[in-house]
Amino acid sequence: MKILIPDTTDIDPADLTGHEVVRYDSAVPVPPQHADAEVVVVWGTPPDALQETARRLSRVRLVQALAAGPDSVLEAGFREDAVICAGVGLHTLPVAEHALALMLHLVRRLPAAARSQAERSWDPRLGGLQPLHPEDRVTTLLDARVLIWGFGAIGQHLADLCTALGARVTGVARSAGERGGYPVVTLEQLPQHLPGTDVLVLILPHDPATERALNRERLDALPSRALVVNVGRGSTVDEDALVDALAGGSIAGAAIDVAAQEPLPADSALWSAPGLTITPHMAGGRPIGSAQLLLDNLRALTRGGTFTNRVGRERTAR
Repeated sequence: MKILIPDTTDIDPADLTGHEVVRYDSAVPVPPQHADAEVVVVWGTPPDALQETARRLSRVRLVQALAAGPDSVLEAGFREDAVICAGVGLHTLPVAEHALALMLHLVRRLPAAARSQAERSWDPRLGGLQPLHPEDRVTTLLDARVLIWGFGAIGQHLADLCTALGARVTGVARSAGERGGYPVVTLEQLPQHLPGTDVLVLILPHDPATERALNRERLDALPSRALVVNVGRGSTVDEDALVDALAGGSIAGAAIDVAAQEPLPADSALWSAPGLTITPHMAGGRPIGSAQLLLDNLRALTRGGTFTNRVGRERTAR
């Protein structure tokens, strides 16, 4: 069968022996001469180009997205009979690594150190003798209470990294219990845990249920020493409330890798919010294991069986 591979991925056509493999330009719609393709891998195609690709691929049977949250693929309009699979699990390692980097960036007061460097000032408040656990700020992950909201593969891997550094981790998910050896609480139990949280990490997907999940009320429930990190989706945070919380000192700092509108407009209040670090959606962007995921789903398509990371069309109602 004909398989279309975008030029944004390192999937080797040699791994797909027995198939006709065509590498296409991900920035534009798939050319009309390849409208007969039965499988297409999607990674980095703009929404308008993806919609035209979906319109052209009248015979497609499998759409393999490499993004963990395949929202644009679900909304593109691929034929109803096509199986759509997401890239869940492909981004676990790099996103968890970036989340940890942002956490340590805030906890170890690197923004303040950078300001001191810019001023050519050796700030004695940052170095020298320091209390391990001062009342008004978090300066180490040792014994820190870390709450990870969105406790899937990325959240659990991040939990392991934080635990290795001495943190006490609790997950937040749809169902309570234990996951990956960590206690997990539900959204209904969240108000009990926010006041004692040192670092809150959001790894939530874009979904109607997660729209502005971190709202003004929940930000106000955090202690003033708390730090907030978001590596999920920008839509899950009330950005106006976050700016106000930082400006008013009701939280100590935040770091975001995502925004509700991307690229973030130059006039956004986020740019100048005190104590906020912004990275330009750089946590992921490098799927690991995409070739094996594609091979597994090709096998399910050709021989029957269970697709990995299959997603339902009902998710388009958002």
